[in-house]
Amino acid sequence: MTTAASDHPRPHSPWHLFIAFTVLALQGFGGVLAVAQRELVDRRRWMTREEFVDAYSVAQLLPGPNVVNLSLMLGDRFFGWRGAFAAIGGMLFAPLVLVIVLAASYNQLASFPAVAGALRGMGAVAAGLILAMALKMLGTLRRNPLGRVLCVLLGLTTLVAVTVFRVPLAWVVIGLGTAGWCIARWCIARREGGQR
Repeated sequence: MTTAASDHPRPHSPWHLFIAFTVLALQGFGGVLAVAQRELVDRRRWMTREEFVDAYSVAQLLPGPNVVNLSLMLGDRFFGWRGAFAAIGGMLFAPLVLVIVLAASYNQLASFPAVAGALRGMGAVAAGLILAMALKMLGTLRRNPLGRVLCVLLGLTTLVAVTVFRVPLAWVVIGLGTAGWCIARWCIARREGGQR
């Protein structure tokens, strides 16, 4: 990840990062990605949309939860290892406590129809949030080295592979991720060769 640009606001301290990621994590029922994009790019302006897409792409290739990887990278970007621990702590501490409390009381709560309905409704909301974030991110494709057409083709190929052919996500990331990387390298080399 590139160093933070001077014209971007930045967190004041690791504690500020911890609080920001705690607030972010507590908003993310069913998935934090859309909330992370809104908080980090639109609201706090710690990253541009392009930086978010780049960092999220790297976070997705690493083992573990994507947004936790993203928090680790962003914390390190601002405050080194102290920021990385603060961001990951904020991302995990409150949800861990909440999940332990809910797991302990789930057997009593699961029998209530309102609770079961609320859980089903949250799944639809999470899908809507992810779709909304994807639509917002489409604007970043303008400056992508692949160009819009190749990006859309890779995206559609990924969608078809996962939903129609039910290819395991690991194989999609390895196969199409490698293909995307190779095509991007070729496009960049071609563009740099044409500028000489």
